[in-house]
Amino acid sequence: MQRRYNCLIVDDEQLARTLLSAYIEKIPHLEVIGSCKSPLEAMNYLREGNVDILFLDIQMPELNGVDFLKTIAQQPAVIFTTAYAEYAVTSYELDAVDYLLKPFGFDRFVKAVNKAIEKVEAKNTPSDKKEAEEVLYIKGDQKIYKVEPSSILYIEGLKEYVSYFIENQQRIISLHSLTKLEKELAQYNFMRVHRSYIVNLNHVTAFERHALWIDKEEIPIGKTYRDTVKEKLNW
Repeated sequence: MQRRYNCLIVDDEQLARTLLSAYIEKIPHLEVIGSCKSPLEAMNYLREGNVDILFLDIQMPELNGVDFLKTIAQQPAVIFTTAYAEYAVTSYELDAVDYLLKPFGFDRFVKAVNKAIEKVEAKNTPSDKKEAEEVLYIKGDQKIYKVEPSSILYIEGLKEYVSYFIENQQRIISLHSLTKLEKELAQYNFMRVHRSYIVNLNHVTAFERHALWIDKEEIPIGKTYRDTVKEKLNW
């Protein structure tokens, strides 16, 4: 039997809460355990620790959703639901799984829910390879470097070589293929955004249609990758 995922709705608008409840009821393995009009009301549900997916509005009178999320120590999978597109980058920085821009249809809702379930399951699934997955071994400059995936900012393709740009201004040039790295690093939230660039999405600080930024470094977004990047970054 497939497990059921507990959902909590937080939105100050009754119509929005009703719509989300209706969508959730259409999916057999989802269950609404609470529908709150304010973050303060939602705190009791979150303290109990049995919320799997949190549908969170942003603009609310008592406390906005962004500030509220920052107060939650053990966060469930969070899906922002808002009429304001300008919070997309902020939601990504807070590790929200998706960003639903009102009004949204059921098909878009289902896509967000599937992302949330993937995150819940990944958190609950133990990995025997955890220790091995925490580091990469990169050959470069006649040495083998031990590098944490999270420390890699982005990778640039240089014909048959690649250049790893790492935190603290470290750079490693290695004989490797971007195509192969694209598959190997996907599990660490890396993504191909251009025929010459793979980026660590956890380090993206801003983005627009044609480029994204990692701190002050501008990375172009290739035309053939644009739709995929747009979907991944929820804008």
